Amino acid sequence: MPVALTVAGSDSGGGAGIQADLRAFAARGVFGTSAIAALTAQNTRGVRAVRAVLPAFVRAQIDAVIEDIGVDAAKIGMLGNAANVSEVADAVEAHGVRRLTVDPVMVAKGGERLLGARAADVLRTRLLPLAELVTPNLAEATALVGFPVVDVASMEEAARALIRMGAQAAVVTGGHLRGDAIDVLVGRGGTLVLRARRVAVAPPHGTGCTFSAAVAAERAKGVPLEASVRAAKRYTTDRIRRARRVGSGHPILV
Repeated sequence: MPVALTVAGSDSGGGAGIQADLRAFAARGVFGTSAIAALTAQNTRGVRAVRAVLPAFVRAQIDAVIEDIGVDAAKIGMLGNAANVSEVADAVEAHGVRRLTVDPVMVAKGGERLLGARAADVLRTRLLPLAELVTPNLAEATALVGFPVVDVASMEEAARALIRMGAQAAVVTGGHLRGDAIDVLVGRGGTLVLRARRVAVAPPHGTGCTFSAAVAAERAKGVPLEASVRAAKRYTTDRIRRARRVGSGHPILV
């Protein structure tokens, strides 16, 4: 059975992070393993507290999983601080993980900052050059490339800038744009604009995690990258249609 690893934060409310990743892995037919890099106290209304896991313990989790179970593809989500970003990059290099999707989680749905400026710098220099694919949303892309990412043209420009930083491919997700839900993928095959009719629901929690985890799951099965991104978009759109309110805040993908 294909194996996908997520290295990310735990969402105590179950809507995003490790919990969303493992749901996506199971739904896409791969065995999911995990290394928790940060703990959050959060619910559907927002994040109350964040605590990063010690870098050595993050590494111990990754080593334990890969040395026994192996890994066919991995995704990186919320890491919490610069030390964890560096440690995870070391682990990716040491284990030779090639099918790596990096979701540069920086800001929570409620606006809470989850990754500081120094950690973002380390992510640019250490993790992006290891990424087969990086999957920022508009705000994350803006923070990484240093110019406003607000429309399809700037999404493509940002994706190309991320590739110049070392990523093999980049997809900038446009869920926060008005109109259709548009994502822009730039890679070896050129530029691909993916469109889906926007689902008329309140902004759900965990879409970025779900999308990047679904890409990693498809890559774990050996599906080519472009086809993996297309499948992940279809899957995420379907999950948004099925989103449910389990609390008093943002709906979650189930």
